[in-house]
Amino acid sequence: MIKLLIFDFDGTLADTHELIIQTNQEAMRRMGFPVLEDRVISRTIGLPLEEGILTMFPQLTREDLPAWVKTYRTIFDELKTRIIPGLFPHVKETLEALHARGYVLTVASSRLSLSLNDFLRDMGIAPFFSYVLGADNVSAAKPDPEPVLKTLRDLHFRADEALVVGDMPVDILMGKRAGAFTCGVTYGNSDREALKKAGANHVLDDFGRLPEIIV
Repeated sequence: MIKLLIFDFDGTLADTHELIIQTNQEAMRRMGFPVLEDRVISRTIGLPLEEGILTMFPQLTREDLPAWVKTYRTIFDELKTRIIPGLFPHVKETLEALHARGYVLTVASSRLSLSLNDFLRDMGIAPFFSYVLGADNVSAAKPDPEPVLKTLRDLHFRADEALVVGDMPVDILMGKRAGAFTCGVTYGNSDREALKKAGANHVLDDFGRLPEIIV
């Protein structure tokens, strides 16, 4: 029986797609690199920032990353007041209902914890979550199972009591490798075929249907 839900943030709870795309593209301009298409950048959402940059530009080295990351974060802070992310449909009311029914709700994101907690607070959903993990709270990021295993260990749950919910194959792989159940959502940055290929136990088109699969 599911008792614990572990949510991705970007593309699952909140629609940050346009903010991430425009931040990446402006960073490419300022760093003097070709500006990649939206679809190429979208495939890196869910990865830690450094891994996403290396995926898009494999010719870079680790030594190149600090300047790029600093540029990205400067631009992100500039743009987030103009391109304001919002929650996807039915997210807030569904989280509220699940919380009221006694499910333990947590977040495991590749976003840094400061940014992640700021968004959760500003969107009015922070009170629903008992535990929040950012990329800086773990040593290995998605698709490594560490974020899920750490959550299970710290909150004293078994893997078979947990459901990982995310929009990207890395979310599904993270959950599966930890032994948890998994649910993909199609309205974010991936699609049904990719989520099923990654091994999702469930795939939903609407966040509001989530309670139906954990009854």
